[in-house]
Amino acid sequence: MKPINEQTILVTGATDGIGIQTAIDLAARGATVIVHGRSDERGRAAVEQIVRLTGNENIRFHKADFSSLAEVKRLAAEVQAEYASLDVLINNAGIGGPGKRALSRDGYELQLAVNYLAPFLLTGLLLPMLVANSARIVNVASSGQKRIDLSNFMLEQGYSPFAAYQQSKLALVAFTFELAETFRSTGITCNCLHPGTYLDTKMVRESGITPLGSACSGADAVVYLAVSSELERVTGKYFDRKKESCADKQAYDDEFRRRLWELSARLTGLE
Repeated sequence: MKPINEQTILVTGATDGIGIQTAIDLAARGATVIVHGRSDERGRAAVEQIVRLTGNENIRFHKADFSSLAEVKRLAAEVQAEYASLDVLINNAGIGGPGKRALSRDGYELQLAVNYLAPFLLTGLLLPMLVANSARIVNVASSGQKRIDLSNFMLEQGYSPFAAYQQSKLALVAFTFELAETFRSTGITCNCLHPGTYLDTKMVRESGITPLGSACSGADAVVYLAVSSELERVTGKYFDRKKESCADKQAYDDEFRRRLWELSARLTGLE
């Protein structure tokens, strides 16, 4: 494992909340941090804040709207072209649900597209870089997980914003486990976590929920999975903050995970 000051780390959804706190922590340790977000203005402000707080000038912003698979592909191409290596990928970007069912630019249920299909595609496209560096992949999931009916994957029937969010997070957990098992022999590790309940993030505040914890506490758990020497060879695990825990049992179903991967690959064009 490289020293942290020699690592290049991509943090998605890093312009506010847990994402920016994670980026600040990693930058303070000396890492080169790739900050992702969907707004140029917020991206520039995030980079300026991180540099000001840490003195680390190796911070770069890349814009991509994860409701568009084309933009995810462009982000992956930029990272591959502009960076010699990638040591950690933190899939943190996510959205909460609108009141009504909404669609991504590709015609997919919006929360599923942003919270799951985008990181599925980004990870897949960056795998050559990740494998070459025996990298870590950290997927920011949630303890809120709801079982998935793959025949109603886009929730065209029985939609609710909470169900959509919880199913997108369960899909991310199942993907974590399948990726870890498939690429176990390559040296990469892939783990996921619940960073904390109702933390003080934009998503929680916009939902009208009173935060129960700080974004910093969630970032602390994310950074632990990303760089802790204790987890150097640990892969395919779900953590509740820093403690190994159990996800919904559907995520441990080999057949479900295989079918989910195949469907996701078709939807994203990553076949």
